[in-house]
Amino acid sequence: MPIYEFYCSRCNTLYSFLSKSVNTTKRPSCPRCKKPKLERQVSAFALTGGAKEDDGPDDLPFDESKMERAITELAGDAENISEDDPRQAARLMRKFSQMTGMEFGEGMEEAIGRMESGEDPEKIEAEMGDIMENEDPFVLPGTKGGGKTRREPPRRDGALYEM
Repeated sequence: MPIYEFYCSRCNTLYSFLSKSVNTTKRPSCPRCKKPKLERQVSAFALTGGAKEDDGPDDLPFDESKMERAITELAGDAENISEDDPRQAARLMRKFSQMTGMEFGEGMEEAIGRMESGEDPEKIEAEMGDIMENEDPFVLPGTKGGGKTRREPPRRDGALYEM
């Protein structure tokens, strides 16, 4: 039986849910505050063997392994999207955000919302190009518009909930 992890942004908490079957679409409510449709997280998994030496800086503002996994997984998805359907590109961008934990800046969030409604990306760029050029497209969770303040890391609830 699979265990899925979900994040509640209101509680800033990670929860584990046990499912009696494989279910990649169900999103439970928060056990604490009852916020509907928690955000699915990429779960950590165990590896056997020796630990790899880390040569890079340990103060990167994102989880490098999540970023690498997301890019690898989404590369195949990107090859199959239709250039005529902006909704597909928007879904791919949302998936990247969910997999990496990175959030969109205000301008990028608006642009993706417009793409999700089927609006032409060239029209969006023509209208929003200056706004988007002057902001970071991604921000760390809990920051506003690319600011430097960080939200506390999420706490992990030790209970196992039924999905």
